[in-house]
Amino acid sequence: MKPRIDQLLRFGREQGCSDIHLAVGQPPLLRVLGEISETRLHTISAVELSEMLNEMMDDAQRRSFEAGHDIDFSYSPGSGERYRFNLYRKMGGVGCAIRVVPRHIRSLDQLGLPPIVKKLATAHQGMLLVTGATGTGKSTTLAAIIDHLNSTRKLNIITLEDPVEFLHESKMSLVVQREIGTSVRGFEDGLRAALREDPDVILVGELRDAATVMMAMTAAETGHLVLASLHTTSAAKTLDRIIDVLPAEQKAQGITCLAQVLRGVVSQTLVMKPDRSGRKLIAEIMVMTPAIANLLTTGRAFQVSSVIQTSREMGMQLLDQALVEAVLAKEIDADQAYLHAQDKKLLQRFVTNTKLLPPVKVVGR
Repeated sequence: MKPRIDQLLRFGREQGCSDIHLAVGQPPLLRVLGEISETRLHTISAVELSEMLNEMMDDAQRRSFEAGHDIDFSYSPGSGERYRFNLYRKMGGVGCAIRVVPRHIRSLDQLGLPPIVKKLATAHQGMLLVTGATGTGKSTTLAAIIDHLNSTRKLNIITLEDPVEFLHESKMSLVVQREIGTSVRGFEDGLRAALREDPDVILVGELRDAATVMMAMTAAETGHLVLASLHTTSAAKTLDRIIDVLPAEQKAQGITCLAQVLRGVVSQTLVMKPDRSGRKLIAEIMVMTPAIANLLTTGRAFQVSSVIQTSREMGMQLLDQALVEAVLAKEIDADQAYLHAQDKKLLQRFVTNTKLLPPVKVVGR
């Protein structure tokens, strides 16, 4: 007998949503094109939600959840569908956030990423970071990179994910996917084990702590290509986050290592198209150069954005530069671009909804 939640999952996918939210005392909510929308489905009771989720969890997950822990796991009802679940407790009862994983892995070209990303992804060693806020497509971009490598090179690719979202069939490469909590205890343990498994490429789902960051840089330093994600919204903030997380006694050594192994940073967001038919990926791109490496090692990482802005010939671009170009090409909505911009003055002249603009100061006589 199929779990009762399958029908709800199918409904959400048919509505084109990216996420489904379930909570006691209200109908299911869907996130469509980045915005939460209500449904006309019936209100979910505590008993109903508990029973639906219990049908999906194994004994270990139930014990952990009953002990007060949040639970992350993937679920596939069949037909190539996959979903990522996060179960948690809140005031009023249990809650659940469900990410709808696309059926097919889109290519880097289909995602609309600049050509430099494909070049960075084919490096034989080093570290490439894909960053952005939650829900900006980091997992989708990383899956596209893995699929590109899998389709074009003979490699041993090991992924460490929490949980596994996209499934990769080995093509030219051997792809080994390991899930945190079921296949391996944590990212740090998974990285340490991966170094003994003859890898060419290691994907780290998220750099969460200092130990994982240091281990990832070690893997990159010893001749592997390391792909990883971070919840940061620009290249400069990504560098700051990594530097900040390094232990004080290892900071100088860690910064030097970062300057040597980092190949690039792709910081992305999703912006609504003019006809609201979907969202377009807009990315800030940083490519590691001797100039940026020098800024890192001399404590001037705050100047990285200036180097990116003046290095377009190397494939670099600031997010604001990419937003302006997409607005001029009529690929994204100008008002939405303004909301995503870091330097909003660059986008002010394109705004159609004047309510978004700061009030004009009237200078008295």
